[in-house]
Amino acid sequence: MYSYTKSNYRIKKINKREDTDKKINEILDFAELGEFIHQPLKTYSSGMKARLGFSVAINIEPDILIVDEALAVGDAAFQRKCFAKMERIREAGATILFVSHSEGSIVSLCSRAIWLSNGKKIIEGDPKL
Repeated sequence: MYSYTKSNYRIKKINKREDTDKKINEILDFAELGEFIHQPLKTYSSGMKARLGFSVAINIEPDILIVDEALAVGDAAFQRKCFAKMERIREAGATILFVSHSEGSIVSLCSRAIWLSNGKKIIEGDPKL
């Protein structure tokens, strides 16, 4: 019994390592930082930090995803990729709390919206332009 348990543990441990390596590769691929990934984080631009942070957040398969203006710094192609990924996360049943000044982004991603002004709720309901 001990031998089986030990062998089973080794297999699970290897699988966890493989899963971790796979997740890291998915994060790096999504972030599209290329060789910059090997540079110290303190040398990253705000856009590079946002790409990496968002990539980590979406690749852990969250039940709740909080996005606060993180996509404002990315280029248009990266923003489209992020919105497509957020849509897949939402379709998988996760809740997304999306904070933005972009009315178009809110309308396209959100099923419910709250408009705040100076910390006070102005209106709540279905987002529409």
